Order: sequence, then C-alpha cells, then structure tokens
Amino acid sequence: MQQFGLPARHAIQLPQGEPAVRVVPYSRIKTLIRDPYAIYARHVLRLRPLDPLRPEADPRLRGVVLHEIMEGFVRDRAATRDDLLRIADQVLADRVAWPLARAIWRSRIEKAADAFLAFSVGTGGDPALLEKKGAARLDGLEFTLTGKPDRIDRLTDGRLLVIDYKTGDPPSKAEQEHFDKQLLLAAAMAERGAFPGLDPGEVARVAYVGVKADFKLVENALQAGEVDAVWDKFATLIARYLRATQGYTARRAMKTVKDPSDFDHLSRFGEWDMTAKAVPEVLE
Repeated sequence: MQQFGLPARHAIQLPQGEPAVRVVPYSRIKTLIRDPYAIYARHVLRLRPLDPLRPEADPRLRGVVLHEIMEGFVRDRAATRDDLLRIADQVLADRVAWPLARAIWRSRIEKAADAFLAFSVGTGGDPALLEKKGAARLDGLEFTLTGKPDRIDRLTDGRLLVIDYKTGDPPSKAEQEHFDKQLLLAAAMAERGAFPGLDPGEVARVAYVGVKADFKLVENALQAGEVDAVWDKFATLIARYLRATQGYTARRAMKTVKDPSDFDHLSRFGEWDMTAKAVPEVLE
C-alpha cells in the first residue's frame, strides 16, 4: 500500500519499475537539489498546491506581471522610460485587480526603470529569443529537461547571453554553482540547439536581472568548458534519481530552516526536524 505522509524523515524510494521523474523544467532543478520530496510529490504523485480561495496579489502574480512587462517591452522594440511605464500600466491594468498592489508594483518598476534600460541596451547584442519553450534529452537516459528562457541575446561576436528576470533577489554566483542552476542549464540547452528558432552557439554570459526598487544584476561570465561541465554534473545527478535506490528526501538542503515547502504537511515536517537522519522507505 502506498503511503503518503510519513511520521519520520524518510527518503522515498520508488518500487522497481515504478515510473520515475522523466521530464522536469530547469526551474525545478533547484527544488530537486534542495527538497527532492517536493519533486516526488509533484511529478510522481502528481499533486499540486491548491490556489487560495480568495485570489491575492501574491509573489506568483507579481512574477507573471513582471515577465509580461519585460517581454512586451523587448518584443515591441521599445526604447524609452515612457515606453516601459506605458507597457507596465497596461499589463497592471489587465492583470492586477487591487489598486494598492498596482500602485506599489508600478512604483518599483518606475524606480528600476533607468537601471533596467541601461542594462537592456548595453548587453552587447540583440534579443534573439523571448519566452520560447525548448527541450533537451540527456544522452543514454530516459530524461528530458525543458525550459522557457525569459530572453536570450545574440552578441556581436555570435555568442549568446541568457537572461532571467527576478522580482526578488537574484541568486549569488555561489548559489548558482551549487543549487540554483536554472540559467546554467538554460545555457547548456542553448549550446545544444534546444530552443526552436535559435541556432546553437557558445554562451558567453548568464545574467539574473532583479527588477525591483533596488535594481540588482548578477552576471556570470562563463569560461571555456564550464557549460559542458555543468551538463555532465547534471546528467550524473539525474542518473542517480533514476535509480530505484535513490531516495527523494524531504527538505534535504533548504536554504534556511524557516523556508517553507509546498509539501511540508505531506512529509509531516514538525514531527521530525532537520537534524533527523533520512531513513530509506520503499513504497509498495
């Protein structure tokens, strides 16, 4: 009988032959590293957190709004501060029903506008891909990585710049190396021709762009062979999780002990703590 919530910190092991996680977006790989149990719950049990009974101006909606504004600005080939704020006003009017949230979010974009415009025109290239989903299969493994980059620029030397917009603080370079591999994996996909309409090319840089009141840019110049090394390490990680003996551990490496997981109630976090050793549990 399959068990869901367990009264201890378990590392869920799938029965031999049980469908494992085969397709995951690169935005979820950080979760696979930090909280594998959440990937098990979402992609094996196919569970989803319920939407709130009353819609709210929450971080998810703020992210959707920001991405629509940035995409509209670049797609329309807009160039000025007034253009950006005009597009922001239109998206906010269409998407956000709460006047206070509209005013606050508009104020943040207004404060970040000049810094964003300076970044956007100073990338050293032109947008070559916007919000288009791609997929790349790992050689020798039944696993496909998917993703939809916010923006990829083709630089004047033919190389690529992969960009992701954030409403919060961008991850540091150390976090990108060990946990938040989204853009590095997007770079690996781009070099492998995974995105329709974008010819493969070497990725020169990846950039997280924090578009908020205190604009923040975390840009990482990539060295020769770095992207291939990321892809090889990723393949090793996935190969482990395709083995029946690899457990999906709850809250394996959370950033802080206070960070919530969508499935804390399912893993019965609170009946055990972060010092508890994970115990393998084979589901039957």
